[in-house]
Amino acid sequence: MAESNFVDYVKIYFKSGNGGPGSTHMRREKFEPKGGPDGGDGGRGGHIILRGNNQMWTLLHLKYRKHIFAGHGESGGRQCSTGADGEDVILEVPLGTIAKDGETGEVIFEITEHGEERILMKGGRGGQGNTHFKSATNQAPRFAQPGEELVEGWRILELKILADVGLVGFPSSGKSTLLSVVSAAKPKIADYPFTTLVPNLGIVGHRESRSFVMADIPGIIEGAHMGRGLGLRFLRHIERNSMLLFMVPADSKDHLKEYNILMNELKEYNPELLDKQRLLAISKADMLDEELMQEISDQLRDIPHLFISSVTGFNIPRLKDRIWKILNE
Repeated sequence: MAESNFVDYVKIYFKSGNGGPGSTHMRREKFEPKGGPDGGDGGRGGHIILRGNNQMWTLLHLKYRKHIFAGHGESGGRQCSTGADGEDVILEVPLGTIAKDGETGEVIFEITEHGEERILMKGGRGGQGNTHFKSATNQAPRFAQPGEELVEGWRILELKILADVGLVGFPSSGKSTLLSVVSAAKPKIADYPFTTLVPNLGIVGHRESRSFVMADIPGIIEGAHMGRGLGLRFLRHIERNSMLLFMVPADSKDHLKEYNILMNELKEYNPELLDKQRLLAISKADMLDEELMQEISDQLRDIPHLFISSVTGFNIPRLKDRIWKILNE
C-alpha cells in the first residue's frame, strides 16, 4: 500500500437533517367547507451513517471531504400525508474505524463487522400534524409541531489496522525489509529512522496455500505512549493485531533493554496489549556468529525468540512456521 494513499485520520464537520414540520391543514371539500384537521406529520431528517466495508483499508476517500450534510425532512401534507424523509448520507469505512467527538475526543463507537451500520448523527424527528392535537374541546386545532432540529459538529474518524501479525520495533529494526521479503508488499526501505510513516500491509504465503496478514507498524521510540515521534498514532494500530512480532536488530547495544522498552511503551499505552501472543525476532542475524547468538540467547532467557536474516533468508521459513502455530493455537 503506497504511503500517499494510506489515510488513517480525518476530521470532518457533519450535519444531519432537520425534521420536517407537521401540517396545520384543515379539510375543505365541496360539500364540507369546514372539515376537521387533516394535516400530516413532517418527514424525518437525514442521518449520517457509517457502514463497515471489509474491502477498504484506508480513509483516503474522506480526506478532502471537510463538510458532509444530510438532507432535510419535508413538511407534512393534506389528507394526513407524511412528508418525505431527508436523504441519509451513508459513508463506507474500513473495519476498525473509530468515531470520536471532535471536541472532547470521546469515543462514540467502532465499526468492526462487514455491513455493520451505525448512526453517527441522527436526523431530527418530523413534527406531528394537527390531527394529533384534535380533542373534544378543540376540534379544529390550527397548530402543529415543528420538526426537531438537526445535529451538527466536528467528528474524528480514526482507523486501527486489522491484521494477524503486527511488527513492533524501533525505527530501522528491519520491519519493512522483512515484510518485503515474506510478502508482495513494497514498503519504503532506507537506512534512516522513520522511513515508514504509515502502516504497510502484506499477505504472507505459507505452506499448503495458507496465508496470514502482516502489518508493518511505523517505528516506536521511547516515550511513544506520551506522543513522542507520532507514537499515539502508531500505537493504536497495534491494538487490532492478533499477535505481535517484536523486532530487535542484531547490532543493538542491549537486546533485552530494547525489548523491555518496547514492552513498557505498550503497557503505558494500553495494558491489555500485553495479553497478546508475542514473539521476538532478532533481525540482521547474518551479522552474528554462533557464539554471539548464544550470548544473546542467554541474555534473553525465557523470552520466546528467533534469529532471522531478511537478506540471506536465514530462519525465515521457521519464523513463518512459528507465527502460524501461534495464530492457530
